[in-house]
Formats: sequence, structure tokens, C-alpha cells
Amino acid sequence: MQYLSIVYRLLISFWVGGAALFTFVLTPTLFKSFDRDMAGTIVGVLFPGYFKTGLICGVLALGCLLFTRENRWLSSALIIVAMLLVTSLQAFVIEPKAAALKKDIPSFVTTPKDHPARQQFRKLHGISAVSNLGVIGGGIALLILLYKRNTM
Repeated sequence: MQYLSIVYRLLISFWVGGAALFTFVLTPTLFKSFDRDMAGTIVGVLFPGYFKTGLICGVLALGCLLFTRENRWLSSALIIVAMLLVTSLQAFVIEPKAAALKKDIPSFVTTPKDHPARQQFRKLHGISAVSNLGVIGGGIALLILLYKRNTM
């Protein structure tokens, strides 16, 4: 069972680290390096793999946690379930709606900000950004729980 504990820690680290890297390094770099339309296209291509990776890491981490039943496993399991729900909402609801809206926006550079599709897209983007920060925050909470487990 010790190897499941190690795998659990790796999965949580990959999930949180990947989300942080995508959010705080990759995406800003793309938007600084390319115009808004090109950067948005690239990020849009990456989203399905990003969400799939999060879902896979989360499901496997939850499975490992349920088998190891370490201290505070219930609180960790609840956090993971919440993170999975948020990631699923992003992957299966928000992102497809945003991708459909992008088809109605010829260019984010030339389309006015008050265009109805841009306004709807902005709302979805805001929800997605807050959701993403929530997943990262949940992952940080899991890492703190791991640290507390090891120091007790």
C-alpha cells in the first residue's frame, strides 16, 4: 500500500503543478508572444488535453486515496471530488460553450468588446478562470494536508 501513497502524491503534484504551469506560465507567455487571436487558438487546442490530464490525475488519485485510507482521507477525498466536479464543469460545459461562441467572433482584435458574443465569452472566461484557481487552491490544500500528515 505504500506505493499507492507515493502514486497518490505524484498524481496530486502533477495535477496541481500542471494547472499552475498552464495558468501562470504557459498561457501568459502565449498571450505575450502572439496576438490575441493566435494565442487564443493555441490555448483552445490545448484545453482538451489539459482538462483530460486533470480528470485522469484526479480519478486515479481518488482511487489511490480510497485504497490507502491515510489520515484525513475523507477530507482529502472531498476536496478531490470537488476538484473533479469543477474540472468536469470546465471540460464538458464551459469550454464547449466558449468554443462555440468563439466561432461567432471573427477576431478578438477587431470585434468590439460590447459585441454580444464577446460579452458572453467574457463571462464564461471569468467563470473558467475562477474555477481553475479553485482547482489549484484545492490542490494546494491537498498538499498541505499531505504535509500535515507527515509531520504528525
